[in-house]
Amino acid sequence: MGRKVQAIRGMNDILPGQSSVWQYLERTVSEVVNGYGYQQIRFPIVEQTELFKRGVGETTDIVEKEMYTFEDRNGESLTLRPEGTASCVRAADQAGLLFNQTQRLWYVGPMFRYERPQKGRYRQFHQIGVESFGMATPDIDAELIILTARLWKKLGLLEHVELQLNTIGVAAARETFKAALVDYLTEFKDQLDEDSQRRLSTNPLRILDSKDEATQKVLLNAPSLEDFIDDESREHFERLQAILKANDVPFVINRSLVRGLDYYGKTVFEWVTSHLGAQATVCAGGRYDGLVEQLGGRATPAVGFAMGVERLVLLLETLELIPEEAKDATDIFVVSFGDEAELASFVVAEQLRNANQGWTVLRHCGGGNFKNQMKKADKSGARFTLILGESEVSEGIVQVKDMQSGEQVSCATDALVTTLLEKLNG
Repeated sequence: MGRKVQAIRGMNDILPGQSSVWQYLERTVSEVVNGYGYQQIRFPIVEQTELFKRGVGETTDIVEKEMYTFEDRNGESLTLRPEGTASCVRAADQAGLLFNQTQRLWYVGPMFRYERPQKGRYRQFHQIGVESFGMATPDIDAELIILTARLWKKLGLLEHVELQLNTIGVAAARETFKAALVDYLTEFKDQLDEDSQRRLSTNPLRILDSKDEATQKVLLNAPSLEDFIDDESREHFERLQAILKANDVPFVINRSLVRGLDYYGKTVFEWVTSHLGAQATVCAGGRYDGLVEQLGGRATPAVGFAMGVERLVLLLETLELIPEEAKDATDIFVVSFGDEAELASFVVAEQLRNANQGWTVLRHCGGGNFKNQMKKADKSGARFTLILGESEVSEGIVQVKDMQSGEQVSCATDALVTTLLEKLNG
């Protein structure tokens, strides 16, 4: 017997029972974003490596350490997408959707990063992204954030998450700040953690959100990004806050929040929770006005966010916020005894499905005696079991057993839908 082939570490199966929760989450997201006029876009899992080097940034952790990159048969460097924004920009620009237009787009699908698997973080993970293009004003930043607040409310999560906001200014302001920050930190380089020492020459802004205590101590007297923010960004940020306050969306300003990707500017934000340990962020995003041009398109203002499906599912499970209707459930189980009854059971099952009530109707297959079939009916968790034997078929009736109360009644086959509706609604 050959060795069993196992799933790759950090790439998990989503099994029956859990997939229904995923469907519930994705369905809820779809309903919310559709309500704001966002349209779904789908793009390939594999892209040219250059897309992420140029879009995400060559000095980011993602590009430096975490991408799944390989050469195809033509020697072209390809990468499994590590995030969705760059792909969304590429797809929208390639299709001519961005020039002199506004677009509201969203997507869902798997992403890939080679990192240490841990609670809520995997090598294959699933991301929901929402992106808008062609609008430079803070009202669209606010719309996206208000949209997420509506989603949290619908999922029952609003009181369990906190919105953190910051502005990181335009590129010129950030470069001036970077230079001042590097000058300051260079004096204390030997006191910084290993990652921060490396980032000093590659991505110094990421040092600001280091979790290392010694590094944070050094940062206490470091130059403040706030002092370098340009007037345009400051006004943009103030207007964003005013809109959020007017819509009763609470937030805190986190001056250390910079986001890890090179393409962000002006607004950045995160929704965080205290219920998942170290993996606190459940949704993050910001404005990336320079990315379309960076990837070869015409200059296009843009803002968006992404959220991890695994982490959100974990949060819903941790807080026991998954509604019963989101779990796999059988409404009606159909059993039959004898050839004629088996034929009739097909007709009955299809009759119920044709009623368009959204019922899950499970018909027993595989034969077996009465006792075994009823055991399976009980195990299914169905509210009702329909029983068909030769005598029922000849009389044009069905036995309807309420699996909660144990009550069993006879019902004419042509009155079955009405009877079940009365029982379910009663």
